[in-house]
Amino acid sequence: MRVRPAKSGIVPRPAVADASVGAGQGGHMPLDLVLLGVAIAGISLSAPLIAATAAPALAIAFWRNIMAVGALAPLALLRHRRELRSMGGRAMGLSAAAGALLALHFGLWLPSLHMTSVASSTALVTTTPIWTTILLRLLGHRSSRLVWAGIGVAFLGVVLLTGVDLSLSPRALAGDGLALAGGMAGAGYMLLGAEVRRTVSTTAYTCVCYATTAALLLMVCLVGGVSLGGYSGTTWLKLAVLTVAAQLLGHSLINRVVKGLGPAVTSTGILLETPGAALIAALWLGQQPPAAAYPALGVILVGLALVILDGRGKARAGSRREPAD
Repeated sequence: MRVRPAKSGIVPRPAVADASVGAGQGGHMPLDLVLLGVAIAGISLSAPLIAATAAPALAIAFWRNIMAVGALAPLALLRHRRELRSMGGRAMGLSAAAGALLALHFGLWLPSLHMTSVASSTALVTTTPIWTTILLRLLGHRSSRLVWAGIGVAFLGVVLLTGVDLSLSPRALAGDGLALAGGMAGAGYMLLGAEVRRTVSTTAYTCVCYATTAALLLMVCLVGGVSLGGYSGTTWLKLAVLTVAAQLLGHSLINRVVKGLGPAVTSTGILLETPGAALIAALWLGQQPPAAAYPALGVILVGLALVILDGRGKARAGSRREPAD
């Protein structure tokens, strides 16, 4: 007797390909988009808070990660202890590698802010979605023209807001290179997170990832003689707010939604951090955003919409596909 295959959907494709277009969890896309919006609001607080915090940049990066681990560890040990024990060498190794890339992202980008202009550094570090799409292509996934167009339009919005005033001085060029490398590291962090999140919960993954990031940043701070204490009470309060907003609500929610939206949509959405930070700085620090802030926000949203439409179109096409008898 011949067994007929159950009509449960299309045959699964490679994990990275599903994650790349945001079609892996198509039914959850509206909720994931809302959570991505919350995450972008959280990370948009990062630059204004760092600018207002009297502590070295790498120390801020260390404390936001180690504080996040302290907040997540009780939940991970109480509700995810069995999962942590059974993660396996591959998932644990990929989570640690993602943490190393996140530490590299912070370690490269933050120093670049003191070597080149903030505008150039911001524009170059936000090339993450471009590198994400290139890495996906190298891994065998063919991104559509709509995805490339959306990423291009969104990045054009960032350039419209920040400008690119590349300098020919050796120090500025070195800073530009660090920012660009920071964007590449962010792409690797995004892709590894999408892969791990296929089988591992957000809490378990972020706990391992942030712990690795904090450990590596601690070593860098100790070797570099970066001061990790002696701050005022106000500074510690700002570090706590930064941890909650940028790390727990920002990066952790990004790690939550990347499973459903995929790294292409998620990394493109993160481009909204630039105008978001400008608007928050205007409201909180009194730094009026440039005239291009509002049209730039619209351009970025158009680019993000194109990438999302591509993912939703492929999700609908996949749901209509029937397996052969």
